[in-house]
Amino acid sequence: MSDPLLCIVEIPKGSRNKYEWEPELGLMLLDRFLSASVVFPTDYGFIRGAYSSDGDPMDVLIAVSEPTFPGCGVYARPVAVLWLCDQEEREPKVVCVPCKDPNWQGVSDLGDLPGQLVEEIAHFFVAYKQREGHDVTVDGWGGADEARRAVQDGLARAAHT
Repeated sequence: MSDPLLCIVEIPKGSRNKYEWEPELGLMLLDRFLSASVVFPTDYGFIRGAYSSDGDPMDVLIAVSEPTFPGCGVYARPVAVLWLCDQEEREPKVVCVPCKDPNWQGVSDLGDLPGQLVEEIAHFFVAYKQREGHDVTVDGWGGADEARRAVQDGLARAAHT
């Protein structure tokens, strides 16, 4: 998979508002305000046409220089994947960099991401999920190859639905 992924932003970097795409209405809805005192460390949304094993669109974090906005489409390439165990299910959070942002052009794998950002991403999910009563654990990180495999699995799942 060398083609860029079309990622749809639901939540901009720095936000505590949790928006979700509502396909039946064709718009973004405010789902909730995060009660944990953390903000999204990147833009957050989903990969168009890819699904996780729970049937939801595959989650994506897009490392951006500046936040975008809910509903914004971003062509991006996968560089890493964070694996979380949430309610006994292992789910991927694919980390991508935008294809059109020169600040991220040198990033092609997990080791190229700033260490602080990697720590923030993992901490963010544990903190906000625990505050909402979910027992979430980090089940490790994978590099670009593992991220691409996770996306391929998600695209294949979509093809079978």
